[in-house]
Amino acid sequence: MAKKKGVCVDYNKIEKDVWRLAEPLCLECACELIDVEFVQEAGNWYLRLFIDRESGVDHALCEQVSELVSDALDIADPISQSYYLEISSPGLERPLRREQDFIRYAGKEIAVRLYAPVDGKKEFRGILGGMENGQLFMTCGEEKLRFSQEQIAKAHLVADI
Repeated sequence: MAKKKGVCVDYNKIEKDVWRLAEPLCLECACELIDVEFVQEAGNWYLRLFIDRESGVDHALCEQVSELVSDALDIADPISQSYYLEISSPGLERPLRREQDFIRYAGKEIAVRLYAPVDGKKEFRGILGGMENGQLFMTCGEEKLRFSQEQIAKAHLVADI
């Protein structure tokens, strides 16, 4: 949370509210909402939505989603300050956030960063085994690891280039 002019603003709540608003609009456009970020960079605020679909993300899809989401945001008005809306592909190192993401990409190489260290480490890279009952399974070399979804700060695919 951040404090601005005596007002406490929960930016995580903004991201969740935008997610709830944007997800059905993305589905209307035959794409999947992957991530929502509301961040400040160089004094400007950016609301970024990352979308994906099997056939790939092109400019036309980003424009279509942007128009729908922008109109919905204008009506719902969940963000008090001015910001720039950006819609894009998540890229090769797509973030993994939901249980279905971890199941879908089982067998792929991933990187995981934890909120708190486990055995002195917060970052792990290995092969995703999947997720079951909120538990992520992965193999790092010979070591088999398990993390609860609550332990994971960030996870993403590792680009195979």
